[in-house]
Amino acid sequence: MTTCGMCETAVEHGYLCPGCTRALADRLQRMPRLYTALGAFLAPSATREPGGGRTGRAEAPMPVSEPVLNLRGPGGIVGVLEDWRAALHVVRRWNPPTPAVGIPNRVALASTALLHSIDWLSACWPEAGDLAREMRDLERDIASITGAIERPRGTRLGPCPAQHDDGSLCGAILRLAPGEQLVTCQWCGQTYPPATWKALHALITHDTQDAAA
Repeated sequence: MTTCGMCETAVEHGYLCPGCTRALADRLQRMPRLYTALGAFLAPSATREPGGGRTGRAEAPMPVSEPVLNLRGPGGIVGVLEDWRAALHVVRRWNPPTPAVGIPNRVALASTALLHSIDWLSACWPEAGDLAREMRDLERDIASITGAIERPRGTRLGPCPAQHDDGSLCGAILRLAPGEQLVTCQWCGQTYPPATWKALHALITHDTQDAAA
């Protein structure tokens, strides 16, 4: 018996539980679309302010939005995916992967290659949890620019009870997406594995009652 490298629930065999394996597969499948979607936000005037919609700027903008450029550039999405694909080839003693031409094609090829090995890496690769977390964090970085990731809304749990450094509560709405085994706040990044759900429910109930008082 081991624990899932992503949500820390007990698994009989392997390194990712079925729910986290499905979530990783979904994220890998979405990466080419998310890369393409970022292209619409290259202009600074199209960036999204936290908690709001697209806003214009009074001052002269940069020619491109730097956060978007970093994600779409060689060291961004494509770099993360290709690094993981290269590591997979090393551990499986395969020949080095042949890169595609053009970053969009490279993103599609690397994400598809990882997706094709999802069963093996879930069952046999100790680094699978690190891969799953990095894909989650990468998707969250993209969502902070483009807005919500296209996915079923899932079950609404209530306001996130995580505390900021100043003692204030996050308060963003938590949802448990279908097939997920880890609750993740899409605003502050706090995660809640199944072992914490009872305490999470108590905190949400407490905070909700305080807000209504």
